[in-house]
Amino acid sequence: MTTEKSNSEYLKACGLIPGGVNSPVRAFKSVGGNPIFISRAKGSKITDIDGNNYIDYVSSWGPLLLGHAHESIVEAIKKASEKGTSYGAPTIAENEMAELIIQMVPSIEMVRMVSSGTEATMSAIRLARGFTGKNKIIKFAGCYHGHGDSFLIKAGSGAVTLGLPDSPGVTEGTAKDTLIAEYNNIFSVEKLFNEQGNNIAAVIVEPAAGNIGVVLPKNNFLEELRKITKKYNSLLIFDEVITGFRIAKGGAQEYYKVIPDITTLGKIIGGGLPVGAYGGKKEIMEKLAPVGPIYQAGTLSGNPLAMAAGIAMLKFIKENPNIYNDLEIKTSKLVNGLKNNLEKTGVKGIINRIGSMFTLFFNDSGKIEFFDDVMKSDKEKYAKYFKLSLETGIYLAPSQFEAAFVSYAHSDEDIEKTIEASYNTLSKLN
Repeated sequence: MTTEKSNSEYLKACGLIPGGVNSPVRAFKSVGGNPIFISRAKGSKITDIDGNNYIDYVSSWGPLLLGHAHESIVEAIKKASEKGTSYGAPTIAENEMAELIIQMVPSIEMVRMVSSGTEATMSAIRLARGFTGKNKIIKFAGCYHGHGDSFLIKAGSGAVTLGLPDSPGVTEGTAKDTLIAEYNNIFSVEKLFNEQGNNIAAVIVEPAAGNIGVVLPKNNFLEELRKITKKYNSLLIFDEVITGFRIAKGGAQEYYKVIPDITTLGKIIGGGLPVGAYGGKKEIMEKLAPVGPIYQAGTLSGNPLAMAAGIAMLKFIKENPNIYNDLEIKTSKLVNGLKNNLEKTGVKGIINRIGSMFTLFFNDSGKIEFFDDVMKSDKEKYAKYFKLSLETGIYLAPSQFEAAFVSYAHSDEDIEKTIEASYNTLSKLN
């Protein structure tokens, strides 16, 4: 396998774009080497500019539930683009998209479209503060909610990957309004509410964490968050940018049967195009301009191409109710194969999974339930595993602290090849 063309393009990019990439974790900094440049993709496969083919488990970081270039989504985008790419005015497609989201997500009575997951979470926090009249929010160490100032305090995802848990440029005032609790530790939340409950507008949480790798809620953690926020008249915000439509038709809130006040969405609802959304109870959402005093706007919000792709995606999910069962079977087969490989090779590892997303942690803690457990993982071993996997045609996230995603397009042959390649790779790690 040669990556000569990718290396050349990366060197060129470094003189044009900070770090040569438009999103930090793409730079391969934590795994070493240079990123590969992709030329095309179809189904479960991606192809780089050197002509190398890979089975893709990054899935554009989660949006591609149906795989790359799914026919229904491509056709929808083509038809929409022929009529114009953006109007800056309302369209029927926006109504159709809103109706689908409201029908499918249990907590959402009204929804506002935006252009990214970050924009959705930033707007949700502003809405929560405006609705409650309180200033402080609680987030969890390691959970990532986009790059808004309020969230870049003990953030996960690329921030942890690059060893940058806090970001210069975030003011002290903003930092003071963000309180940090420990994911899966309800006592850490209760302590903050006991101290500052009258000032806490909202708790924002990934209901199943995906930005420190996959970490699942334990011991009725989500139920207890719901209780304590109600007790103090604070709002509960589920960041379902990753889990929305990924683990169930109605997301994590359907899966765990816990209903938040506000939900943020992204990734899958755009079918691979830039999109985000936030929604919730009507009484909360109607505080937004133009009917209410809380301002948020966007030139490309609800643009025709993103709406067309998202409608095609959500209609496919709605019309194919067995999709989640199929994904469960595929992902279970893959993860069980990877677990068997760990046992056979003697490599210490833990796999956390929910639905079609999972993370292999090179970690001998016994279980991964807390952020501190995650941070004990062997990043160097993961880097070796990543490089060897890439050489065998398996494309994984270039970070120990991310999720892998199985798509509807992954075949049994893909999964069997991945299990075999993983065994050969793990055998070289000891």
